[in-house]
Amino acid sequence: MDRLQSMRVFAKVVELGSLAAAARDLDLSPAVVTRLLADLEAHLNVRLLNRTTRRLALTEVGEAYLERVRQILSELDEAEALAMAATREPRGHLRVLMPPPFAAHQFAKHLPVFRARYPKVAIDLEARPGMIDSADEGSDVSIIISGRDRPLKGDFVARLLARTEVIVCATPEYLNRCGRPLHPRDLAHHECLVPVLQHVPREWVFSDGAAQAEEPVTVAPQGALSTNHIDTLFAAALAGMGIVGLPSFMLEDALLEGVLERVLQHWRLSDFQIYAAMPTRKYLPARTRAFLDFLVETFGGEDRDPWLAAAGCETS
Repeated sequence: MDRLQSMRVFAKVVELGSLAAAARDLDLSPAVVTRLLADLEAHLNVRLLNRTTRRLALTEVGEAYLERVRQILSELDEAEALAMAATREPRGHLRVLMPPPFAAHQFAKHLPVFRARYPKVAIDLEARPGMIDSADEGSDVSIIISGRDRPLKGDFVARLLARTEVIVCATPEYLNRCGRPLHPRDLAHHECLVPVLQHVPREWVFSDGAAQAEEPVTVAPQGALSTNHIDTLFAAALAGMGIVGLPSFMLEDALLEGVLERVLQHWRLSDFQIYAAMPTRKYLPARTRAFLDFLVETFGGEDRDPWLAAAGCETS
């Protein structure tokens, strides 16, 4: 029995929740996965998993064994990473996790440059909806977009990539037709496109970015369209449906091309910091280190908004 392979199979079955999924991920047949798992239990003379037709559940012994197996596999991966780093040639598969809007509006357009620079690195990208607030154990790099009121927590390493500000904008055609708001209260007379997301308030709270001369102004936007699908809001704004509030990384190209125009430029709505996060590891493969350096180079690695700077419409 290849005990190491059996341990990898066991850990993967638990991670993915099924033998069939583990077989696909490891490029093995379901029969081989079943046999390796059975061989491991026979070698240990214990049952690690209770299996039914619907679900898998770790036994008490299986939980304790899994913890040790993960430590062993992690140390083995680190040893291999150290050896690979010595070659100084990034290669292999890089598992990356990020929110779908960042993947579509930023990562995809920069990926050809990374690929040209490191042709032996293949990206396995998971675009996961919802809040990503820590480094995913199953990914080499996770992109976290975190508000200042939600500090990062957990046992992982994170590198700051940039800051993104949520701004309000609309098409010039809409603004020519309906007028340009000069104060946040003017939004009460406009069609607004409103995100419905967990951890994101429905009300818009503006602060005076110029001199903090006024108290924060809270606006309840009148929703011409409300949805949890951010790209639909973006598309509706491009179609001239109304005023939308979105993060600058989604709006960069539209602002540069003049198809969207920022309004209330000296009012600050909210901003988020963007990080590249990794599970804590002593050694990083050359491909991971190269990818991190590329992200920092591309987005600046500073607590500033590179997209508004590029478009020439930073908050006053």
